[in-house]
Amino acid sequence: MGQTAHERLREYLGQLPPNAQSLLMREFERAIERGQDVAVATLVLEQLRKVARPAPPAAPPAEAPRPQSPVEAVRPASRDDRRQSGDGARRLFRPLEPFLTDSTGPLRPGQIRRASLLAVWQWLGREGAPEKYAEFDAAMSASHDGSREVEMAARKLQLATAEALMKLVGPNATGDRQRALARIGAPSVIEDLLPIGLVLQNREALDGLNGRLPGIIRVLGDSQIASVNEAINVPSLQTPLMLPFALSLVMQRLAAPWQIIRLATKIAASDDEIRVAATPFGVAVTIALNDLAGLASVLRADIRRGHFANLGDTLKTLHDGVRGLRTELDLRSESNWGKQLTAIRADISNALQSEIDSVPGRARRILRQRADKDIPAGAGVDGSEVEEVAALIEFVAVCRNYASELAINEVTLRTYSDLQQYVEKATEALVQSLRSGDARARAYRQSQVSAAIRFCHVLFGNDYAQLMSRSAENALNGERKSSRAG
Repeated sequence: MGQTAHERLREYLGQLPPNAQSLLMREFERAIERGQDVAVATLVLEQLRKVARPAPPAAPPAEAPRPQSPVEAVRPASRDDRRQSGDGARRLFRPLEPFLTDSTGPLRPGQIRRASLLAVWQWLGREGAPEKYAEFDAAMSASHDGSREVEMAARKLQLATAEALMKLVGPNATGDRQRALARIGAPSVIEDLLPIGLVLQNREALDGLNGRLPGIIRVLGDSQIASVNEAINVPSLQTPLMLPFALSLVMQRLAAPWQIIRLATKIAASDDEIRVAATPFGVAVTIALNDLAGLASVLRADIRRGHFANLGDTLKTLHDGVRGLRTELDLRSESNWGKQLTAIRADISNALQSEIDSVPGRARRILRQRADKDIPAGAGVDGSEVEEVAALIEFVAVCRNYASELAINEVTLRTYSDLQQYVEKATEALVQSLRSGDARARAYRQSQVSAAIRFCHVLFGNDYAQLMSRSAENALNGERKSSRAG
């Protein structure tokens, strides 16, 4: 690629919004780590980092020239530049990793947008903490990640980052905040500045909590609640702004994340939502509800894409979460929490019901009897469509287990019963059709029988499917004998 092409690529990348630049940077870094298209990824990353960290504009003629910061005075080579923008940012923001989300919409308490980190990283080198930024960059260039020098430089930059952010967005912020914030990034980035500063400022307390929690908490019972409460009982983690991050760490260790609400009911010594909401730990209920809403969105997206393989696990998590919130909290239907849970159930029900309703029709299109004259020579049933419908039938079967809590009881039971009756009758009729009819259409009917037996396996089990398979073989053998006798 010539120099002109480099310039065109750099010009195109420079026109992208910061969030798109950040996303591209992450994807190409991951591609390099996986060893995919290394040459292309390295080239694009090199050009992307040049436009993502542009040189500062020249000072107006009426003002004295602005002195260079240490970062600008010593511009690293391209290899070090890649390390600084990739490994350096990851190392600096490592304490934030448990709380990062790829969502760009509204966040629940205890979350930070991953896309905001690039803007903060660039701002640190530009004006946020240029001296500590340069020291950290030098340590990363001179030592390998994980060395004592890098660790010390990272911690100094983390503290400097927290201090600089608190001056901008903390309770005692001073100066022209609006202009300073506008130079950092978009409103969504500004919204993340205080959480980023607080987490970096309280890294030791969060690390201590992380070390005291068990690897996995299968059931958050009374003894586990006592030990978790003791671990969280640190003054810096008990503030309204930091408690959601501490609870998020706990939630990640729970086999059933919804059980985080038990910390709130234990502190309130009541399941009454008013008493629970009056405690600082009431935010645990908000976190649990928001996570269920996010999981419902994932369910909707998987259904739209036709991804049914892991829906059983998602449905179980949603079912257990909804049931847990309904049984362990006394929620009023007119309260904010009550309305949110009702909306989540309705969202899940609508997503599932529309898909469940479509399954019988798709099965009928495959298994319906057609006249011999309507079957062209060489026709057959599409195997991929058969497997897709079989997955949908299995999906309906799974939904039966969770139908009550997810408000799909009636449609699920009706659809499953209709499928059983129709597939049973259709399979018997198709097997009988193998005994007679036009030989030209027999291949198509055999493919229909194979599809019907596949559906029987899902609906009635292996024994019944094998029985129908033997019946189909006997029907074909009987037809062959009859043909030879004739």
